[in-house]
Amino acid sequence: MQAKPASRPAAPARPSGDGAAAISFALVKGAPDACGPGCDSWIAAEGKIDNSAAARFRKFMKQIGDRKLPIYFNSPGGNLEQALAIGNILREKKATVRVGRTTLQECGFEPQEGEACTRLKQSGRELHGDVWTRGAICNSACPYLILGASSREIAPDVTLAVHSPRVILNFTGGVPSRELRAQAMQRAMERSDKMVLGYMARLGADPGLLTVARSVPFEGMRILTREEIARFALDRRDRVESSWMFEAAARGIVYKTILSRQDGETSFRTMRLQLVCFDQDRFELDVERNAPTGLGGAGLVLASGNAKLNFLWPPRRSGDRETWGVFLNAGQIRALAAAPLVEFGDAGAKAARPKLGPFPVASDGLQSALKRLADTCPPSKAVAQPPGAAVPRTQGSSPQAAAQPAP
Repeated sequence: MQAKPASRPAAPARPSGDGAAAISFALVKGAPDACGPGCDSWIAAEGKIDNSAAARFRKFMKQIGDRKLPIYFNSPGGNLEQALAIGNILREKKATVRVGRTTLQECGFEPQEGEACTRLKQSGRELHGDVWTRGAICNSACPYLILGASSREIAPDVTLAVHSPRVILNFTGGVPSRELRAQAMQRAMERSDKMVLGYMARLGADPGLLTVARSVPFEGMRILTREEIARFALDRRDRVESSWMFEAAARGIVYKTILSRQDGETSFRTMRLQLVCFDQDRFELDVERNAPTGLGGAGLVLASGNAKLNFLWPPRRSGDRETWGVFLNAGQIRALAAAPLVEFGDAGAKAARPKLGPFPVASDGLQSALKRLADTCPPSKAVAQPPGAAVPRTQGSSPQAAAQPAP
């Protein structure tokens, strides 16, 4: 982010990637539920916030008319004044804003951030693609922009980061002394802070965000914790789930991340779910979470409709984290995907901790993610296994295969 010490426009700046393309705004259509239940279209806002970003954004919003579409920002930051102007437009439009990166089908094998793909994003055409949260960023001036939206939904696996602005000083009439330069810099920073604080006051936002940003030099970057994201009103929700997503890594995986805290808690707990396949009839679901206290030998249970599955016990532990695993066949996977939600619960938890009940996990995105996973799975094979033998583990971090604890 950057500030302007005078009426002259300051060049957009950020600590790295200064060659990034200027922010573009594109209307994108994806698969059913690609951007949430009942949502298949969104606005992709990607790139550096440049000196004319707000004017282009207002023109774009006028072109799409009254369509109420979520806006996904993926930006390293840029011009602070322009970011605040975009935030004001978002407030006028009562927009829903998220952080996510869009990949376009029309780009083919071209790099998504390459010149050809950037021209597509700037073309004004309706495009087709997918939106991802993991790996998406909203840094520098971008978090201030987010504050302007009426509805702010920050996924658990994106990055928001802040730092102090960089001020570009322009002097005429000779080279200024060091003292004069320092005084001009101080006045410019004060004007920048006043501009941001006035914007935040109009929005009713916590000025602590600026305090945190000003504690970090421009050359550095401070990633906001989930607790700070909630405290600074960027997203106040006490429970945040990502959609189920497919990713073709070394092997295909389907994953989901959940952040949550209960009433009275200040810290968020993190749960990660990951699904892999051995073949088209053998799957493994792993759940990594904070280990609950006071449950003794309780096991983890998954319930979907009338079906109930016990995870292998004991879990694998590392510090205050534990990882559970359960094996599923193709029929169980289909039933899991068809349910609007599944519930996880700790066996015997009600007796040990009466207030601890089962917790629901939404299935949005699971059907399409599983279809893509199935396309990567090898054909099913008849494997002779001794009675009670476990399916081979996928990786060292998975829980040990073992029997369930006796009731």
